[in-house]
Amino acid sequence: MATAYNHKVVEKKWRGNWEARPINVNDGKKPKYYCLDMFPYPSGSGLHVGHWRGYVISDVWSRYKMLHGYYVIHPMGWDAFGLPAENYAIKMGVHPAKSTAENVANIKRQIQEISAVYDWDMEVNTTDPEFYKWTQWIFVKMFKAGLAYEKEMPINWCPSCKTGLSNEEVVNGCCERCGEEVTKKNLKQWMLKITEYGDRLLDDLDKLDWPEKVKKMQSDWIGRSYGAEVDFKVEGKDEAITVYTTRPDTLHGATFMVLAPEHAMAKSLATDETRQAVEDYIYRASTRSNVDRMADKDKTGVFTGSYAINPLNGKQVPIWLSDYVLADYGTGAIMCVPAHDDRDFEFATKFNIPIIQVIAKDGVEIENMTEAYTEASGTMINSGEWNGMESSVLKKEAPEMIEKMGFGRKKKNYKLRDWVFSRQRYWGEPIPIVHCPDCGCVPVPEEQLPLLLPEVEKYEPTGTGESPLAGIEEWVNTTCPCCGKPSKRETNTMPQWAGSSWYFLRYVDSKNSDELVSREKAEKYLPVDMYIGGVEHAVLHLLYSRFYTKFLHDIGVVDFDEPFTKLFCSVCCVEISREKMTHYVNNNYVSDSSHPIVRFQKVSFYILFSNITERNRIPFDSIVMYVTNAYHLDFTITFCGCIVAILYALRYVSPSFPLPTFRDFKRNLIINTTLNSV
Repeated sequence: MATAYNHKVVEKKWRGNWEARPINVNDGKKPKYYCLDMFPYPSGSGLHVGHWRGYVISDVWSRYKMLHGYYVIHPMGWDAFGLPAENYAIKMGVHPAKSTAENVANIKRQIQEISAVYDWDMEVNTTDPEFYKWTQWIFVKMFKAGLAYEKEMPINWCPSCKTGLSNEEVVNGCCERCGEEVTKKNLKQWMLKITEYGDRLLDDLDKLDWPEKVKKMQSDWIGRSYGAEVDFKVEGKDEAITVYTTRPDTLHGATFMVLAPEHAMAKSLATDETRQAVEDYIYRASTRSNVDRMADKDKTGVFTGSYAINPLNGKQVPIWLSDYVLADYGTGAIMCVPAHDDRDFEFATKFNIPIIQVIAKDGVEIENMTEAYTEASGTMINSGEWNGMESSVLKKEAPEMIEKMGFGRKKKNYKLRDWVFSRQRYWGEPIPIVHCPDCGCVPVPEEQLPLLLPEVEKYEPTGTGESPLAGIEEWVNTTCPCCGKPSKRETNTMPQWAGSSWYFLRYVDSKNSDELVSREKAEKYLPVDMYIGGVEHAVLHLLYSRFYTKFLHDIGVVDFDEPFTKLFCSVCCVEISREKMTHYVNNNYVSDSSHPIVRFQKVSFYILFSNITERNRIPFDSIVMYVTNAYHLDFTITFCGCIVAILYALRYVSPSFPLPTFRDFKRNLIINTTLNSV
């Protein structure tokens, strides 16, 4: 009778052998190659297929680079602060420190069981004080450079997570993390001036070997535009409303103005006759998300009762409020030219506001306009001294003309907003700021970092706009580092993106207690050569990481200003293969089942082939047929046998894909796997 195959004994034996005889050794002679996964949130009890989706690709690529003679930096760590980990802790009824530590230990064990080639000596954890000491240090440096500031403003508020959210964390009007519909709340927030880096973030996309889709997503999110700011004086007041417009050439056609309901002047512009209607409208708008407001096809608004003066022709311009204007774009006020903008035309038609055409094809005015004329160019009409000019030429010249006339200026603008950096939660890095009644906001001295997160019993969010830290008097009450007077600590914490925006730098010098990373190791091992993760992070983590890296370059910490030379975005499951997925994977595949290596191998095949087929439009079955028939690999025993097949599959979809010799494969696999046969 055949002896039963005891996979636990066999796998334990080979894992021990691989640990005792590592192949990825830094002997100082090999060229380096830094291959990195986006590190996981330990916000669940185990791994899921979304993790494998990236990890199998990085493991394959790392092994491939090893076979070509590289010393491969392939570390792993934990993005353990922030909403994902804290929400999980609240759900399970345990302290986030406890649940996070348990989840990290379990996920690390699972990764080790499938023997992916991670260098655990480089491991980092964003909740480790020796790590977040440098997260806080970066914030202090940004504060001193004028890039971190406080501002009271209406922010995105998640009523479920009970915290503020950045614009990037709101997807289709809902919280990116929990899916709850986002509302607005006025709070004093810490902001990071990412807009200061808008030009560099946009222009430097050209030097990145990234998917065009991701670069376009970032480009659209940054949204650079050129135009002019124009000052409209309010009739009867010593005040002016400043608008930003990309079409200053149409100024003669501005027949009304619209302010966002949150605009600082909105209430003060109301007259006795309109005050109640204005205040009611402002309140209703405050209950709606930006996405809902922009998506609503039925334009709403209220006339304030006040007028501004068109600075170019001296005509009265009625001032309205409408929720299709957002307070955080431009100045929160727009001049409206209904003849040449679809939204303005719809609004003017609904509320019987005059429509004056100022651009016409061949200079011929349209009688009884039924829609806006939105062609990019034409001849100026009804525009005084500008009549007869080509609108596309005037568009470029008008900002300087307006500047010379003294009622405006040239302006470059961005859709990108400054980063809302405060979170009204417990589980995050404390913001190292002291509020002194005399000195104002004072940073914690660098030599006193890290500012430790205090241990608490009650960590649930308050929902009042204050962090749970606000109730810990012995921690909050302190003295000013400058004058020594009684002061209070900042009680908001940083978002989960704070640590993940720079963690990739720390891996190569993770034990350094004196520097974020030594210049010697930074020059030797950085930046990241290949970064692998999901496209859903295009305008979150990837944009923030680029911002942080550019800042650290500017202050001399590193000598490069882009963190990731090449980016590979793993894709979602392709339609053609979903039935196969049910054969390989079920909801419990990450649990401690009988055969982790075989389980991982099957999932690995599905994921990697899905990525290949999505990118190259090659049928899934063709690749499987090619690999199994051409090379007769035994797919049922080993993970590394899977890697050989995958590399040859890559060669199949890309004939120029370079491969080591088959002998190199065999020698390496015999040493490092439980391979039965090739």
